[in-house]
Amino acid sequence: MCLKVLIADDDFGMRLILKKMIEKIEGFEVIAELEDGNEVLRFIEENDIDVAFLDIEMPNRDGLECAKIITDINPKTIIIFATAHVEYMPEAFEVYAFDYLMKPFKVERIKKTLMKIKGTATEDDEEDIKTPIFQQKGFEKLVVKNKEGINFIDTENIVLIQREDRSTVIYTTDNRYITSEGLGDLEKRLEKTVFFRSHKSYIINISKITKISPYGRWTYITNFKNYDKDALITHKKFAELEKVFGL
Repeated sequence: MCLKVLIADDDFGMRLILKKMIEKIEGFEVIAELEDGNEVLRFIEENDIDVAFLDIEMPNRDGLECAKIITDINPKTIIIFATAHVEYMPEAFEVYAFDYLMKPFKVERIKKTLMKIKGTATEDDEEDIKTPIFQQKGFEKLVVKNKEGINFIDTENIVLIQREDRSTVIYTTDNRYITSEGLGDLEKRLEKTVFFRSHKSYIINISKITKISPYGRWTYITNFKNYDKDALITHKKFAELEKVFGL
């Protein structure tokens, strides 16, 4: 038995690419390719579908609005957003999206999502899908929540992250952001080849280091390029950093 799939995207090329990727996986049948939010809702009212791949920005009704109505009609419909817009991600998961795929699509990523739907995913596949893309390593933005809302921070601009007054402060080249998330949680979402846990209270961007100097007997202090904040490195972590730089 094949699961019935609807693809909604106002870009013909994207619909074609996605259809070809889906059809490579046994057990799925694309029964509709639509480019307009109103068309999507008319089709849903007259036809049963199992999986809906929705772009966010479409004519007349956007993907988020369509998703809310689709889940009202049939809460069991699996909603997958497929878009180039990361900023809608928090809203997407508020409507219980199964997954959020970023353009350009990767065949392996879509395959893992479909395997998860079929219940044949491996443990590694499950972990990749269970964790939203903005919480995975290698994602170019660090997304953090705070009292003011949600911040999307370009990781390349992060200089250091520090624990201060029972909060975590992310210092970038042009701003600072406060979050209640712990350093350990943020560390898991940052690329280890760039970000280094130098101390229990610090994560540093090693690409921005200009100087490391002794600071007492068992600690070092780190300076960064064109930045007046510094960070601490323990003796043990300094030894690890020497290996990183091949010293």
